[in-house]
Amino acid sequence: MTSRIELAGGWDSAATLVDGRWIERTPRRPEVADALRVEARLMPWLSGRLPLPVPVPEIVETGPLVARHPLIAGEPADRLTAAHGRELGRFLRALHDTPIAAAVALGLPDASSVLRARTETLQRFQALVLPRLPADRRAAADALLTDVLGLPCDTVVHADLGPEHILVRHGDLSGVIDWSDAHVDDAALDLGWVLHGTPPEFAAALAEAYGATEDQRRRGLLWHRLGPWFEVVHGLDTDQPELVGSGVAGVLDRL
Repeated sequence: MTSRIELAGGWDSAATLVDGRWIERTPRRPEVADALRVEARLMPWLSGRLPLPVPVPEIVETGPLVARHPLIAGEPADRLTAAHGRELGRFLRALHDTPIAAAVALGLPDASSVLRARTETLQRFQALVLPRLPADRRAAADALLTDVLGLPCDTVVHADLGPEHILVRHGDLSGVIDWSDAHVDDAALDLGWVLHGTPPEFAAALAEAYGATEDQRRRGLLWHRLGPWFEVVHGLDTDQPELVGSGVAGVLDRL
């Protein structure tokens, strides 16, 4: 008899643990289905280039869409060490050295489409988030949006790195999960939280192993400051006022 356990899903997909060894994901919105299809084409190729395990999904049902991959053992990181930083720094270096043309040929969103989407996203932030901020903070917030608009778009990125997507087992990193947001963008997008929202010893070791430049650190801070803006808009889109409130608080805290 098949056992199925519903997991706490993300914003884009619902996840189910099947028979204790498979993860099945279904899209919460129609556009997410396209991202899951791209992930199923990209990850078998990309996984061989990376020094940590990553999900390698396949599409097992099409109506509705279901993507399945073997469970990657480990728990979300709750304590990040210098050793973890070195491991993740090497992982990100390998990811960011990925040949763009080959990844785009497999369906990864390319720079031109990402830049259009970035512009649209920042316009939404200006319309929906900026008016919710105190008047004396809006100039700094508007300057952040302007700075992000001009950032590069020339690297294959994970685009959603956070503690819930970095797995640890027996004290070592055991995998990096949730690749549905992967696309071509600024390398510093993946450096935002890991350099500016983590313990200093982890961040320093990661920066050294990765070879982070001062400019990448600066751009990473911009992306880190932008993170809570997504929470505000997601809360508005899904009618979750608590997310809107926590997102606005995060925006102000990081400005």
